[in-house]
Amino acid sequence: MTTTLATPVRAGKAAVGALGVLALASGALESVVQPTVPLLQRELDMGPTGGALLSILLPITGALVTPLAGRFGDRYGGKRVLIRLMIVVCVGGTMSALAPGLPVLLAGQVLQGAMVGALPLSFIVVRKHLSAGESKAAIGVVSGLFVGGGMVGMLLAGPVAEQLSRHWMFALPTIAVIVATLLVNRLVPADSADGSDDAGVDWPGLVLLGGVLITLMLTINFALDLASQPLALCGLVVLLVALVAGWVAVERRAASPLIDLRLLARPMMWKSGVLTFMICVGTSMAVFLVTQLWSAPGDGYGFGAGATEIGLFLLSGTVVATLAGPMGGSWERRSGSRSVATAGVVIMTLALVGMAVVHTEAWHLVVGKALVALANGLVVTAMTTGIATSVAPNETGVATSLILLTRVLGMASGGMFGGVLLAAGTPSGSDVAAESSYITGFVIAGAVTALALLVTRTMHKGVKA
Repeated sequence: MTTTLATPVRAGKAAVGALGVLALASGALESVVQPTVPLLQRELDMGPTGGALLSILLPITGALVTPLAGRFGDRYGGKRVLIRLMIVVCVGGTMSALAPGLPVLLAGQVLQGAMVGALPLSFIVVRKHLSAGESKAAIGVVSGLFVGGGMVGMLLAGPVAEQLSRHWMFALPTIAVIVATLLVNRLVPADSADGSDDAGVDWPGLVLLGGVLITLMLTINFALDLASQPLALCGLVVLLVALVAGWVAVERRAASPLIDLRLLARPMMWKSGVLTFMICVGTSMAVFLVTQLWSAPGDGYGFGAGATEIGLFLLSGTVVATLAGPMGGSWERRSGSRSVATAGVVIMTLALVGMAVVHTEAWHLVVGKALVALANGLVVTAMTTGIATSVAPNETGVATSLILLTRVLGMASGGMFGGVLLAAGTPSGSDVAAESSYITGFVIAGAVTALALLVTRTMHKGVKA
C-alpha cells in the first residue's frame, strides 16, 4: 500500500520568530553560570573541585543530548521532540532557580543541558517548512540569536545575581524559556515523522561518550594540579585514549549509532566540525581572558571592574553576536561557506593578536571582544547553515547536532585551558595572574584560530562546505 505524504504547512515569519525567541532565551539560560562561578562558590561554600564540576556539567549534558535530540527529531518530528525537550529544560531551570544548595543546583544544571539539543530540532522544522534559500536565512537567524542569547546571559548574570540574588539569575531566563516554548507550541506547524529508522537508543555509545567527555574535561581542568603527579596525569590520558577507542569500536558496530562515523567522515562534515571547534576554542579563551583581565586588580594591566561594569563592557559584543548570525546565514547563501569562514578566521586572529599587543585601556578589550563575537557568529552560523541545507532532509538533525557538539566541546575546552594558563601564570603567594600569562593566552588563542585557515583553504568555494 502506498502512503501519501501530506504537503508540509509553510512556516511563516511568526513561526521563525518564535524559534528565534526560544533560541535567545535558551542561550541566555545556558550562559549564566560561566561568569558567576566565583560568586556561586562563595555563596554555596564550594571549593575549586565543586566549581569545576558546576562548570562542566551543562556542556557535558548538552554534548550527550544533542546527537540524541537530532536523531529523535529526524525520526519522530522536530517540533514534537522539541516541545518535550524544552519541558525538561524548564524543569531544570526551575530547580536551579529554587536550589537551596549545591546538590539541587547540580541536578538542575544536568537537566538544563538538554537545551543545546533544541537547535538541531529547530533546524529540522525550518528545513521541512521552508525553501532552501529561506531555510538558510532562518537558520542564520536562529543560530545568531542563540549566540546572542549566550552573550546576554553573560552580560546580565552578574548584575542580577549581585542586585537581586543567584536565584533570579536562573529564574528570569527560565521564565523567558517557558514563554518561548508556549509560543513555539502555538505558532510552529507540526512536521511529519520520518519513521525510517526505528532502531533503539545506542546506550553503550552514550555511556562511553559521556566517559570520554568527563575524562577530557577533568584532564584539562586538573592538568596543572597533576603536573607534580605524572603517574596520575598519565593515568587520566591513558583512560581517555581507552574510552575513545572503545567508543569508536562500539559506534562502528551499532545498528543505529549515537554518532554516525560514516557521516562524520564526509569531507564537508569533518572540515566543518574541525573549523567550528577551533573557532570556539579561540572564542572561549578570549571571553575568559578578557573577563578576568577586566576584573584583575593587577599593577598597570588590570582594571578592577565589578560584575556590573564587566556586563557593560560586554554589551557591544552582545549586540554584534546577535547580528552576526543573520549576517553569516545571508553571506553563506550568496557566497558559500568558504568565504565566510575565511573572513571570520582572519578577523578573530587579528583581534586576538591585537589584544595581546594592546590592552592598556578597557576599550581596547571591548573592541577586541566585539570582533571575536562577530567572527564567531559568522563562522559558526555559516558552518551550521551549510551543513543543515546540504545533507539529506532526514539527516538534518543528526548532521547539525555534530556541529553543535563540536561547538560545545570547543567552548568548554577553551575556557578551561584559559583557566589553566592563568593559574600557571600566577606567582607564588599572589592571587593575581601575571600580565605575561594573559599575553600568552591571547597569542595561543590566536595561533589556534589561525590554524583553521588550513581547513578553510580546502573547502569548496561554492555554497556547500
